[in-house]
Amino acid sequence: MQDKHYIIGIAGGSGSGKTTFVNKIRDKFSLSEVCILSLDNYYIPRDQQKTDEQGVKNFDLPQSIDEKALFSDLDTIKSGNSITKTEYLFNNEKAKASTITIAPAPIIIIEGLFIYHYDLLKDVFDLKLYIHAKENLKLIRRIKRDKECRNYPVEDVIYRYEHHVMPSYEKYIKAYKEDADIVINNNKSLESGLNVIEAYIKSRVDKLSS
Repeated sequence: MQDKHYIIGIAGGSGSGKTTFVNKIRDKFSLSEVCILSLDNYYIPRDQQKTDEQGVKNFDLPQSIDEKALFSDLDTIKSGNSITKTEYLFNNEKAKASTITIAPAPIIIIEGLFIYHYDLLKDVFDLKLYIHAKENLKLIRRIKRDKECRNYPVEDVIYRYEHHVMPSYEKYIKAYKEDADIVINNNKSLESGLNVIEAYIKSRVDKLSS
């Protein structure tokens, strides 16, 4: 029996543009064509996160993610059923967590820092993408995101970048680039890579629908 799903992974360092890329893809297709699972919604509870020697919670480790829950939700989606997730708020106590419902679709995109790390997910991807950007650009983007969306002061963002983000990138994430099927450069613009992937996804949607 032919598998009626096509699973695309999108990884890359923090601030590389993964979420922006995924959101642009989301805007190009209907909910019945593409669904997205973001690793950001699979962090274990804050009180279970590891802390560094300064007592600062480190979200930039593979073990900060509940990969079993992600794998289970992927199976649910592939079985034709919707899933419901509660938005993870990190440090933003001012925000109210929203409930996210994800309906099944033939194209499944899994996006996040460590999606290529876990043995459970090792063989699920039909296409592996990696978003690359220069370190200074990633830091600028991280500062903007964490200050505006996650309620972290700039000093905290820089501390985490130096002590959590970069060590994790060097130890885990950087190597994923070598195993990717396609590397998309995001130093200036995502548009050229986006156009290629958009056309490819459209061709897969048409094939799976036929």
